[in-house]
Amino acid sequence: MAHNAKKVLHELAQRGPHEVLHGDLALVGLPGIVCTPRSGRGLAAIAFGHGWLQPPRRYTRLLRHLASWGFVVAAPATHTGPFASHRLFAADLRTALDVCVGVRLGDGGISVDENRLGVAGHSMGGGCAVLAAAEDPRVRAVAGMATTETMPSAIAAARRVSVPGLQLSAATDLLAPARANAEPVASAWGGPVQLRTLRKAGHLGFTEGRHWSELLLQGKSHYGTQRLARALLTAFFLRTLTGDKRGTPLLSSDVAGSSIDGAHSTGALAAA
Repeated sequence: MAHNAKKVLHELAQRGPHEVLHGDLALVGLPGIVCTPRSGRGLAAIAFGHGWLQPPRRYTRLLRHLASWGFVVAAPATHTGPFASHRLFAADLRTALDVCVGVRLGDGGISVDENRLGVAGHSMGGGCAVLAAAEDPRVRAVAGMATTETMPSAIAAARRVSVPGLQLSAATDLLAPARANAEPVASAWGGPVQLRTLRKAGHLGFTEGRHWSELLLQGKSHYGTQRLARALLTAFFLRTLTGDKRGTPLLSSDVAGSSIDGAHSTGALAAA
């Protein structure tokens, strides 16, 4: 199984088979980034939430990677300042899903199936993804990276989320240690969930490039962390939103740099 997991990790960390289009959500009234396959009908869509003080462009490689595997991915560029509203940002993630479902993207050759919707995010965006999922019955899967607690509480909201969840915690995260953030979220989860620890990751390891916020926040961009996160999120959303089982060995096993740290209904997650 470990050998299979390593092979799947290598495969899913690479770009997928789809050519990717990159666009501006502002054209449909919501500032942000949208990445899609060049064409496809009935696609799955993911709304992605940025971390505190982070612009969505710091996740461009991840967004484009998911799009290359057949997902429409929309990342609102709202609430990027120090006084971000978690409640309103969660609402923007839901609006991003509305845009994916209701607007014909690309040259009209892309459509999204409203029964194949997910949310994901980093840091604050991970917590807001939980808030969005708790309020939106269309959401079928939720993933978070270095998820932080929010106001209202993502931990409390997790109890109302019954769809599959994946939480990636950063072992060297000093800003949002897993014990106070991702672990309580996973423990409270109302459905199948897996908590994984990325052993060399810091809080900003999931972000790309340089940004002034590195003067205030712990950690910096880390390629190994991003590679693991890309593969794990791709495996998770392929399985939960499209029924594609190729990532199952990766979701079921420890791999170099990442271990399953805690879960309930772990088998159900792999089979969801």
